[in-house]
Amino acid sequence: MRLTIEHKTHYRFERPAHHSIQYLRLTPRADSSQSVITWTVTTPGKIKRWVDGFGNVAHVSVQNGVHDEVPVTVRGEVETMDTCGMLPADDGLPPLMFMRPTPFTEVTPAIAALAAPFRERAEDEGTIAALHAMMLSVHTTLDYRPGFTDVETTAGEALEQGSGICQDHAHLFIACCRVIGAPARYVSGYLYTELEDQRSLGSHAWAEAYIDDKVGWVSFDPTNSRSATEAYVRLAVAFDYAGAAPIRGVRSGGGIEEMSVHVSVVEEPILSVQSQSQNNAVQYQKSRH
Repeated sequence: MRLTIEHKTHYRFERPAHHSIQYLRLTPRADSSQSVITWTVTTPGKIKRWVDGFGNVAHVSVQNGVHDEVPVTVRGEVETMDTCGMLPADDGLPPLMFMRPTPFTEVTPAIAALAAPFRERAEDEGTIAALHAMMLSVHTTLDYRPGFTDVETTAGEALEQGSGICQDHAHLFIACCRVIGAPARYVSGYLYTELEDQRSLGSHAWAEAYIDDKVGWVSFDPTNSRSATEAYVRLAVAFDYAGAAPIRGVRSGGGIEEMSVHVSVVEEPILSVQSQSQNNAVQYQKSRH
């Protein structure tokens, strides 16, 4: 599947700011499930590209001088492949590193109780079967309700109120994985949908769990209760949202800020070799008349 993506984020400040820094993890990873055809990152100020400790492509944007807005735009094309949600065992840092607890994925008594039945199920039916069942449990336990959580909400807090968004689903699933002893990591990215009224909701988050050296990593999207398909584009992986957030920033001055976001993920047709040849022939005929 060839996907064209445009992601615009615009920060506007109540008063002029004097210095702002944006940390951007908005460039798709190169892996066995996708390849980047074209990709551009545009924002005011100086931009420096680097690769973080998780292997994510990142940029630091520094804007000095008086300014009352910071627009960030990324555009490009990515070709994705359906790997049945699986990635090789050597994709990224050693799996055991993803057993470490974090503030977002701290295991509370309620989370331990939610995950406990799946520890025994993993012993009886295997890890993959238990993780799929656990994903469904997270999906049904946590209602998808935007506006009731924010970027600081933990898995325990989301579970306590019984609602959240994709970030909360991913954090809760990862915390449950800690209980049953499965390494798991957070993934930020994009999701293509064929529904016209949902194409602006393309920014997404899900999780990946490590099975063993033979199977490798398997994706789990509790929000949609399925593994990743070719409709998914991976941006960054980390222990949790803190390390994989598409944009994080600090600034001096500016007062209260307003943020607007627009994301568009559109499938582009892939012409066959024959169709491309026919198209080139038509263009050649036109050029002769």
